[in-house]
Amino acid sequence: MQAMQACPIYATIVAERGIYMKIGIICALDAELAPFLPHIKESVASTTAQLTFYEGDIGGVQVAAVKCGVGKTSAAIATQLLISKYGVATIINSGTAGGMDTNLGIFDIVVCTESTHHDAQEGTFGGDTQFKCCDNLLGTAKQVVEKLSNKAHFGKMVTGDKFIEDDGRAEIIAKHSPLTVDMETASIAHACHVNDVPYIAVRVITDTADSAGLGAFYENLVPAAQIAKDVVLEIIKER
Repeated sequence: MQAMQACPIYATIVAERGIYMKIGIICALDAELAPFLPHIKESVASTTAQLTFYEGDIGGVQVAAVKCGVGKTSAAIATQLLISKYGVATIINSGTAGGMDTNLGIFDIVVCTESTHHDAQEGTFGGDTQFKCCDNLLGTAKQVVEKLSNKAHFGKMVTGDKFIEDDGRAEIIAKHSPLTVDMETASIAHACHVNDVPYIAVRVITDTADSAGLGAFYENLVPAAQIAKDVVLEIIKER
């Protein structure tokens, strides 16, 4: 597999100065975005391409936050708008995911180190490419999760346009050995890569092989989204 650049040169320079300019926060669902909204000071909402973007300040850092909707295309559209129209220089994906690794439990925190599309045809750009997260952001995330009580894991996330219960689970694990599966992360990473913008994803487990299905997902969605929000806010504060 071809490895993507971990962090653009300009972002590395900015990180060394202790700032990360304007940060984009992207979530797939209302339940994942809602915990952030009370923390955005002087929030101004605007609509582009039927998406609502919230711009403001979190702890002295300028942010733009959006609910992209479910799926790879929706995630890519929102990511490109955050970069092109709303001028973000870093993107953080916050949300929930299904656990694929047997060591993961419900409400465990997973921080993405790299992501790929598990449902892309062999030989396509998405199918044979890993998108690596920014090393500077990963360093910050490691500092943050050490302070939290929830178990935290760092590793690969895979993305596809289907909610994974039991069907397809074994094949994905055999091919990719991921920690988690979701429907947006790799598309966010893909858009960030072509724009030379650093990204990181923080996802909290809602369902596993032992607690599978949409029922488990919806039961655990709100508390899992709150945990992800806590991690992301601390990452932003550390910038």
